[in-house]
Amino acid sequence: MRFKGVHHIEFSVLNYEESIRFFDQMFGWLGYRSFWTLDIGYRSTYYMARFPFFHSYIGIQPAKTGNRLVHVDRTTGVHHIALWARNRKEVDDFHMEFLLKNNIAVTNPPSEYPIYTPGYYAVFFNDPITGIHFELSHTPMLPSLSSYLAWIRVLKNIWRKHPEWKAPPWKESMRKLPSRHEQA
Repeated sequence: MRFKGVHHIEFSVLNYEESIRFFDQMFGWLGYRSFWTLDIGYRSTYYMARFPFFHSYIGIQPAKTGNRLVHVDRTTGVHHIALWARNRKEVDDFHMEFLLKNNIAVTNPPSEYPIYTPGYYAVFFNDPITGIHFELSHTPMLPSLSSYLAWIRVLKNIWRKHPEWKAPPWKESMRKLPSRHEQA
């Protein structure tokens, strides 16, 4: 089993300099560190949450073509990117002190989403230049009993609407992927 997820993702953005100013503010508020390529070979600016302990990072590079993204259109490409929050308070503080203060379009204000997993809490917003859809979310390592019971309640209500499911949603949703040995 892998112990790390995505290595990195790079976004091509409209108006690179303006986008970098926005992302510097956003990722700076969240405590990220940044580095850039010094325009050696290509131009890209990177943001890392756990610098210098390499984990994953987000790259921003200038787009050569394209238009502003409209999240609700669900066009081909990345739907949204979710960033980890330390706790619910960081989600709330980010919403009030960064998003609202800077007039950033909030598509879904901070809320608990028991349909996702117990204790899942997030805010969703669009970057104001390119329209990339972001989420700042917190998933507790140990959810409260009330969060766990809310999750079970939501999924049981959904299960009632799907008589074709042979198992509860928390089991029915799991998929087996072919391992490298099974593919050989």
